Amino acid sequence: MAYVNRTNTESGVNLLALRSHNAALVLDLLRTAGEGGISRLELAERTGLTPQAVSKITARLRADGLVAEAGRRASTGGKPRTVLRLVPEAGHAIGLHLDRDEVTVVLCDLTGAVVAERRVPLDLGAGAEAVVESAAGEVEALLAGAGVSVLGVGVALPGPLDHARGVLHRVTGFPEWDGFPLRDALAGRLGVPVVVDKDTNAAALGIAVVGRESGVGKTGDVSPSPLESFAYLHLGTGLGAGLVIGGGVHRGARTGAGEFGHQVIQLDGPPCGCGNRGCIEALCLAAVDRGAVGEAARVLGVGAANLVGLLDIDLVLLGGRTVAAHEEAFVRGVGAVLEERARLEGVDDGAIPVRVAPGGARGVAEGAAQLLLAPLFGRGED
Repeated sequence: MAYVNRTNTESGVNLLALRSHNAALVLDLLRTAGEGGISRLELAERTGLTPQAVSKITARLRADGLVAEAGRRASTGGKPRTVLRLVPEAGHAIGLHLDRDEVTVVLCDLTGAVVAERRVPLDLGAGAEAVVESAAGEVEALLAGAGVSVLGVGVALPGPLDHARGVLHRVTGFPEWDGFPLRDALAGRLGVPVVVDKDTNAAALGIAVVGRESGVGKTGDVSPSPLESFAYLHLGTGLGAGLVIGGGVHRGARTGAGEFGHQVIQLDGPPCGCGNRGCIEALCLAAVDRGAVGEAARVLGVGAANLVGLLDIDLVLLGGRTVAAHEEAFVRGVGAVLEERARLEGVDDGAIPVRVAPGGARGVAEGAAQLLLAPLFGRGED
């Protein structure tokens, strides 16, 4: 394959070894500064590091090819300041979204920008070996001839799963995956580091990292920023939630948080693939199958209202292919339930806003790439 594993020090800088706190602070500011760049003095002022420390860090980053000069900027006194910028193409990450019936693969540079993409059908029930081989083949096809440096692969798929060990549990509808070490299997097949997380967590991470700079969630002078505390509700072939609390993805003590779709809201409801009855996932998908999208939106709204009441979050974002097919109906329906709940509770500042999540069809895959990228910039860590 024509790519370089940048965790191998013989092939170049070990990007994963750069995850020191101070280097991450500097890299994050360089990333957010964009092509315009930022001076060493500004880096020192904004990080609280000494100018000497910033000079040492940026010198190492320049030697490693991660940072380059972006020109000079006029100074209020003395000689013009040299401006530095991040080199996006110095490293890349693969984002792999394994859905129940398709696989999406994206190649992202250090800024998170997608530079290549593939999407093909997939049968998640075809067996672990077949799925791993298919997923690995798509990664190899995406990288063929690219000649880029790769940090690793971030994999996002339906839960529940153990994020820390990269081991799947009983994925709803696919119990045969229970206990499968997906991280190790895929890492062994591709020869690069692999991180595994739930699709909803990956998407939420991508929104938290990229959305802050793009303005997602801003509603005027809102404090604290909605991106510090939000829920991403993903309704596609299943239903789950990604939770961001205090600016970071909340995975829970056993990395199992966010199994939103399997909260029981109707004791005598229809059976769900998880073994319970009346789960919000089963009720939502059944309503969609009947063409009752308004009903599905209201059901989703009940679950969203429960979540808002439990966690006191600032924003609800909706995503997934089912939402994408009926965006207006779902935003309106979920929003109406939240507004009614707010009135009943006498909330003075109104209902929590509901919006469609950014990223579209590849939002989960982009978030999966951030499982590798975000820690380099001091983001996305537990």
